[in-house]
Amino acid sequence: MSFNVVIPARLGSKRLPGKVLLDIAGKPMLQHTYEKAKKSGARQVFIATDDDKIKSAAIQFGAEVIMTDSVHNSGTERIQQAVSKLNLDMREIIVNVQADEPLIPPSAIDQVASNLESNKEAGISTLCERIFARSEIEDPNTVKVVINNKNEAIYFSRAVIPYGKDSDAISYYRHIGIYGYRVEILNSFVRWPSSELEKAENLEQLRALHNGTKIHVGVTNLKIPSGVDTERDLEVVQGVLS
Repeated sequence: MSFNVVIPARLGSKRLPGKVLLDIAGKPMLQHTYEKAKKSGARQVFIATDDDKIKSAAIQFGAEVIMTDSVHNSGTERIQQAVSKLNLDMREIIVNVQADEPLIPPSAIDQVASNLESNKEAGISTLCERIFARSEIEDPNTVKVVINNKNEAIYFSRAVIPYGKDSDAISYYRHIGIYGYRVEILNSFVRWPSSELEKAENLEQLRALHNGTKIHVGVTNLKIPSGVDTERDLEVVQGVLS
């Protein structure tokens, strides 16, 4: 199996400005994420950014950097531009690892790539985990996903899905925001306009479902922490990595 990892990185963050370069146990957050990705089975790991500070920091810890435009609305758009400079085959697999995921298990990256390689009808792959706490199920910041018997996504939502009077008899799954793409789907994705559902839920992956792309959702037993979005998240990660 051959795949590449691209880490989109930017300094602009409303809740935690400049977070990807914040120090965690003596290293910038971005370096921790990069080092986790390097431990996966990826052929190459690239950092895609439009910022010279990020470029300079990444070069210092030995990363390969691809500069992109500053106008991108999402990490997916930044990744697509970076990938377009690599002259890859349309069937190549790209794994999108978010820069604020310093605790991402390398095996999760491998799982996403392997699942896409094994499921030829899917254009995108991602992961989920079963959740049980009612507070998490009802939290709109926890994205839920419903899948069919082929592990293909039916729908993603911030709402409680599926609905059920007897919720103890229903399995709920939290979507984990790591993605594998085939290059051809990545190229198509950035040309599609945002769908109504994507805008309503503020979930970019709904654009792919709207356009008929199958998304394979692997159920993982790995404990994958959420990314760093707040000061509290940062404190948790600092505690783990220290």
